[in-house]
Amino acid sequence: MARGQRTSLASLTSAVGAYSPVDSASSTQPPRSLPLADLTPNPRNPRDDVGTLEDLASIADMQLQPAVVVTKAAYLALYPEDTIDAKFVVVNGCRRLAAAHKYGLSTLDIVVNDVIARDRVTLISASIAENVDRQDFDVIEEAKAVEALVKECGRADAAAICLRKTEGWVSQRRALLRLAPELQTALRRGELAIRDARALARVPLEKQVARWQASLDQQDADPATGEGDTDNSRPPSRSRVIAGAVGKFDVAPELLADALHTYLGADGVQTLLTLLTDRAALSPAAS
Repeated sequence: MARGQRTSLASLTSAVGAYSPVDSASSTQPPRSLPLADLTPNPRNPRDDVGTLEDLASIADMQLQPAVVVTKAAYLALYPEDTIDAKFVVVNGCRRLAAAHKYGLSTLDIVVNDVIARDRVTLISASIAENVDRQDFDVIEEAKAVEALVKECGRADAAAICLRKTEGWVSQRRALLRLAPELQTALRRGELAIRDARALARVPLEKQVARWQASLDQQDADPATGEGDTDNSRPPSRSRVIAGAVGKFDVAPELLADALHTYLGADGVQTLLTLLTDRAALSPAAS
């Protein structure tokens, strides 16, 4: 399929139905082991970061599920502009590949299924299918992946069929990309609830940040309203935001930097940097 070409809903239904090449990828052939040097992660993977990989530490003893790969030739037929040096491209299992490297494996169990590289829509759908609805999948990454699929399908309803989601779900995810960059960052670090983000996306871009800041100021002015509050759509307090960013520091240190810059301002951040530099100079490790 040419990039951006519209796809018939009938063909998509057959592609993602009971005999979907995405769902049945692992059944096309028995798994086999390949050297890690023969494998490269999908350059179009919707995930920007594979995370800490601690949940995949057991791969050092046993790989429970093979990764699904396509041949270099099949991938380049769709994306000739990409540079691929390995023999195979991992479409489902990029985190497993990263874990294999991290935990010292020399091979990875895979199945080759070039059917999922028959067109861009199918390949993108397969990439998203591994990540969508995962709790650790960044919601903005998810929105970007959904948007990419809509562009390939040419229609939002076609993308919804591929993902087995409602058109409303697709629309809601795409709306998040209309947020101001500051609000997208706040959403990623957990400071802004998705429900509030969707509402802010309907506000003119130049007014979004001010509207959100006003809601934060209102909460800070009346902290008692948060006691016993069961409305999860309320933005969390600043202390919770910073604490949450500290908890994610090993995976996404930029979230803490963003939070501190937001709440301390440029002068406050500079003061903090000076203090941290002094502490580092006095620490035993520095000597």
